[in-house]
Amino acid sequence: MSERELSSLKVNQERLMNNIHYSSEWGKGERWGSGPTDIGMSRLALSPSDKQARDWFAERTTNLGCTVTTDAMGNQFAIRPGQRSGPPTCAGSHLDTQPSGGRYDGILGVTAGLELLEVLNERCIETAYPVGVVNWTNEEGARFPVSMLASGVWASAIPLSTAHGLRSIIPPSDQTTVRDALAKIGYLGQMEASWEANPLAAHFELHIEQGPHLTRSGRRVGVVQGVQAYRWFSVTVTGRDAHTGTTDLANRADALLTAARMVIASHNAATRVGQGALASTGVMEVRPGSTNTVPGKVKFSLDIRAPREEVVEELEGVLREEFETLAKGEDVGGLAQAGTKGLPCKVEWKMDSVSEAIKFHPDCIDCVRDSSKAMFGEEDAETKIMEMTSGAGHDSVYTSKRCPTSMIFVPCRDGVSHNPAEYCEPEDCAIGAQVLLGSVLRYDRLRAMREPDR
Repeated sequence: MSERELSSLKVNQERLMNNIHYSSEWGKGERWGSGPTDIGMSRLALSPSDKQARDWFAERTTNLGCTVTTDAMGNQFAIRPGQRSGPPTCAGSHLDTQPSGGRYDGILGVTAGLELLEVLNERCIETAYPVGVVNWTNEEGARFPVSMLASGVWASAIPLSTAHGLRSIIPPSDQTTVRDALAKIGYLGQMEASWEANPLAAHFELHIEQGPHLTRSGRRVGVVQGVQAYRWFSVTVTGRDAHTGTTDLANRADALLTAARMVIASHNAATRVGQGALASTGVMEVRPGSTNTVPGKVKFSLDIRAPREEVVEELEGVLREEFETLAKGEDVGGLAQAGTKGLPCKVEWKMDSVSEAIKFHPDCIDCVRDSSKAMFGEEDAETKIMEMTSGAGHDSVYTSKRCPTSMIFVPCRDGVSHNPAEYCEPEDCAIGAQVLLGSVLRYDRLRAMREPDR
């Protein structure tokens, strides 16, 4: 396909937005505005609403001429045939959301993949090799607390048995395993969840940035070079339950007070370490949960990130040392200086998830960059395009371990994501979909040029 032919292919913005909002009918969340689509999402992985979205995806892609298969992790692969046989070049993302999320995170990437198929069919384009769309399971790690779970299994980075045995944490009383949830909604596929059994030639993912950089700079497309490293931990602080009225401050082993100091210490340490380091806590469980009882046990999440692996390593080392000091009731950075020293607590760390810093494939990055330049023109490209590293993890982290991969970012309002009010302008959604279309077709053309005699 010539550059002129590529440039003549245009996505349909209205159709794309209709698909985004239609698919968001299942798993509606909190309303944040007065408009008909000003409603967030709460579509947890492998829930009844996730099944409805999956059924819709399978029906739509089948009607667009794809063969749809489901693997043992519920990953859906919708593949459109090409002139030659071989692994497909795919657009991929996810349809599951955060419990209090929006309708663009993941959903935009999948529906832009559908729009790609629509354009190819409208224009009767036959690609050199198969192309397709992937809906990955449990990318969010919200209901089942390992993010990018099913793409990790596909990449042989997470054992299938481990993934199948993972239990739901939303609601806390739900102990359903991934395998049971897959079976319950009819998406425990027979195909092996493996890059060897089901290889991809390349993977492109369109996503909202989920940060403020594009918005603040006024740029429209992020050409993503890679993804920063992160580690997730569960930290448990054990003290002693005690009566609040009869136990003086010096005789309390207050797990909540200690955990609170640790959370603040993690923020302060990330600031000191610098180099893009981040530390966050989003979940805290306090026991026994009584007004007149000093908490004896607290479990909290700790998410640490940085663009480079060695910075994450440094931050973890600092925090392990400081948490031990705080657990003893001693001071770190003035946090315990003004208070009464109580009895010591015990602190334990459990590693929940690890993702190393990732560099994407230069061929895929070039396809995204070239497609972005074709979108804006050479002169405007310098002010419209930003070379970026992703701060968040995505399924492309795992696909990059097994096939050439890159990502495309578009701005979201105020950089807000994982929030009902998450919003991407329709024009920006269409720009991203246009770049995705061009990237997939440029990679298909590159394959054909490199293997002319196949």
